Amino acid sequence: MIDVTLENFETEVMLASTQVPVLVDIWAEWCGPCKQLGPVLEQLETEYAGRFVLAKLDADKVQQLAGQLSQMFGVRSIPFCVLFKGGQPVDGFVGALPAAQVREFLDKHVPSEGALTAEADVGEAEALLQSGDTDAALAKLADAVAQDPGNDDARADYIRLLIGTGAYEEAAAVLEEPLKREPRPLRFDALRRWLDAREFVERDERGNWEISAFDAKIAENKRDFDTRFAKAQVLMAEGQWTAAMDELLEIILRDRKWNDDLARKTYVAILELLTPPPARAGATADGKSAGGIELTGKAAKQEDPQAELLSSYRRKLSMALN
Repeated sequence: MIDVTLENFETEVMLASTQVPVLVDIWAEWCGPCKQLGPVLEQLETEYAGRFVLAKLDADKVQQLAGQLSQMFGVRSIPFCVLFKGGQPVDGFVGALPAAQVREFLDKHVPSEGALTAEADVGEAEALLQSGDTDAALAKLADAVAQDPGNDDARADYIRLLIGTGAYEEAAAVLEEPLKREPRPLRFDALRRWLDAREFVERDERGNWEISAFDAKIAENKRDFDTRFAKAQVLMAEGQWTAAMDELLEIILRDRKWNDDLARKTYVAILELLTPPPARAGATADGKSAGGIELTGKAAKQEDPQAELLSSYRRKLSMALN
């Protein structure tokens, strides 16, 4: 618990709330309901064990700040509690609510114990991958998904690593739940299509063809879309992303609706696979996409390979469809 002043508000509330939710309790010594609510909030802060921070703001001592917050929410009485997340006030309540109702309010905004454990597991998994311990990283990501099934970032990282290590059956199993959702999440659809390409190489005899064999067959019939798509899958499985998109683009230019729009959907999936996730705290640009997919070729050596590559290939697709 902290006491809020004009001097520490920005640091202890706004900035701190980018890391953990901060509940600001606006109270006064003369306020009877405030004295009822105060012990409830303090007990819940202990109970939640670091999942939120309680900040006490004396309305008499910090009148300007208390007035601004009350005006923001159109509130004229105390006790008044405001929850800050991500540096912004996101919700609040008025009055001396009982513990059960305050707990219900908090649970809408405060991460669960499972979610915090999952985030810790994801962080440990990243460190393990950096050290080369892939098996341990997989175990940590599996734990993260088990602890917080709604954590799609952890699920996507886990699936990506499973595919990358050849654990295709496990990847397919973890993909089942998100692929049943409506609408189908693009990132999981993209991972499914990458998995399809990897499995194609293992199960189809064309998975062993040299690229020249595909090219020779395509030269005989430039509208042999099945062979073009098979070539694109082989390239995709090998991580030759731009070459795969180039081949898919040839299909789209000749017959954009071929096989239920399969070429376009796969092209979009590759763009999604190459799109970097939002930067996490402390992350640095390393020339990799989400899950560490490396960009190969000349573009990888440029200052911002993903941005330049993605912009170029999005334009190509737009031109092909217009």
